[in-house]
Amino acid sequence: MTWILWLAAVICVIYYAVITAYSGLTTTMSFIWLVFAALSMILAVGWEAYMRHKDRVPLWLPVSVITMCCTGLLIFVTVEVLIFTGVTARDATNLDYVIVLGARVKETGLSKSLKNRLDKAIEYVEENPDVILVLSGGQGADEPVSEASAMRDYLVYNGIREEQLVLETRSTSTVENIAYSRVAIEEDLERRKEQRRRNPIFMEPGTFAEVPDKPVRIGILTSDFHVFRAQQIAKKWGIPDASGISCSSDPILFVHFCVRECAAILKDKLVGNM
Repeated sequence: MTWILWLAAVICVIYYAVITAYSGLTTTMSFIWLVFAALSMILAVGWEAYMRHKDRVPLWLPVSVITMCCTGLLIFVTVEVLIFTGVTARDATNLDYVIVLGARVKETGLSKSLKNRLDKAIEYVEENPDVILVLSGGQGADEPVSEASAMRDYLVYNGIREEQLVLETRSTSTVENIAYSRVAIEEDLERRKEQRRRNPIFMEPGTFAEVPDKPVRIGILTSDFHVFRAQQIAKKWGIPDASGISCSSDPILFVHFCVRECAAILKDKLVGNM
């Protein structure tokens, strides 16, 4: 057990160094790997001391530590299972609106996560040419422009018609992405209704029948690890039947993203965002 814990500590330190060098960004969440390394070392030292002095250590102490570790591991595994298998399978074709969630924009251009999402959006538009894309993302303190503006420029450059794009530039979190995008969709629907009222299509009586408006079908496009949380937040914020559209994430940062997403889900659940 001791050598396993020491090995885990070494792996955590190495992974921290890799993701920091690879992404060029040090964030609060990236330091979690150093915390994991420190915990592994403490557990390794504690386990070794316990094995040497079993007769002097009360049984409740190792039992409590093991119980806490197992509980934490169980929660993590459960959340990860929900992330990748808990998304309800829905038909994501012929949607009316697709909310494309933003990601970091660097001084040098789009981040890999954002580029992957936009390439998936382009692929979706090619298969569903009537869809409206809601580009959701404000401007962070370290970003040269808003994420929505950068997304628009990339999509237009790659042949997407600008009239198919609705920009939401106020959000700074996933919750705000969903809430503000819902408002943007409602405003766009009202604008399009007004245009139809101003430019009505005249038909002879008896050549048509009035039917009720069909429900607006909305999808959310984001990275694979992020779809579950986005859908759960959408349910809370008035989009109960949002279809999930996922794109691949960076393989080197994938494990880090999964750990970060687990923490985000627990936080959002705790504060009532989902």
